[in-house]
Amino acid sequence: MATADKENMSTAGAATAAKSKSGIDDALGGEPKRRWKLSDFDIGKPLGKGKFGNVYLAREKKSKFIVALKVLFKSQLQKAKVEHQLRREIENQSHLKHPHILRLYAYFYDETRVYLILEYAPKGELYKELTACERFDEKRTATYIRQLSEALFYCHSKHVIHRDIKPENLLLGMKGELKIADFGWSVHAPSSRRTTLCGTLDYLPPEMVEGKPHDERVDLWSLGVLCYEFLVGTPPFEAEGHKETYRRIAKVDLQFPPTVSRGAQQFITKLLKHDVDERMSLESALADPWLVENSK
Repeated sequence: MATADKENMSTAGAATAAKSKSGIDDALGGEPKRRWKLSDFDIGKPLGKGKFGNVYLAREKKSKFIVALKVLFKSQLQKAKVEHQLRREIENQSHLKHPHILRLYAYFYDETRVYLILEYAPKGELYKELTACERFDEKRTATYIRQLSEALFYCHSKHVIHRDIKPENLLLGMKGELKIADFGWSVHAPSSRRTTLCGTLDYLPPEMVEGKPHDERVDLWSLGVLCYEFLVGTPPFEAEGHKETYRRIAKVDLQFPPTVSRGAQQFITKLLKHDVDERMSLESALADPWLVENSK
């Protein structure tokens, strides 16, 4: 695609992505038996790079609807033995429909690649925003945490545990709203307690560090870690070396700088409990005075 066309796609992307969901559902989701192919899309600029492939801005030719096209290489997936993880991502994300969860509309594949047709989030990665700002103020933090809590409440009601909540897996929509974007580690667990060690080291809860079974309450811990990182700029248990990080997590060695308000400290502390039964529920988090007072 010519450079001018790519620029036109990028500037038009936000407006097109803001059309009613029925438009894209009709274009992409309204034909469940349709076999999509790469030639159905105009491919624009790269939006990001991942371990197993890249994400591109794309436009569905017939409807002109702007999407993000995630292109994964089968050989790399097979080499890393993560085909099951991709199947899980597709199964879980394709069934989730919530304003703070990135939509996975459909997927298709050819001999060498797998393609995921995803909702386009015009404002990009939240991690880049956090890096640029160094940290967020309490109102912005509370707003993001409320949106994430609502999305996780919805996930858990569908028996989906995310297990890898972190800034890198969150995107921002056209109005700056948060969207959970990566479900590679998520699991649909109607009744199981799982023991797989997954997720990102700084965000791992004590039960996973200690090799104990875990359930949806791992996401409550991650919510607390994320809230801390938004306000401080670094995760709460960051240390030199994995061993020391593990130790700090297991001991819940939690220390706050004076810039974090008492209300925010209490909110985070109620989530970062070693005993999962003592962790604040999502319902309680959404009703917490600090969150209610500061979120938009």
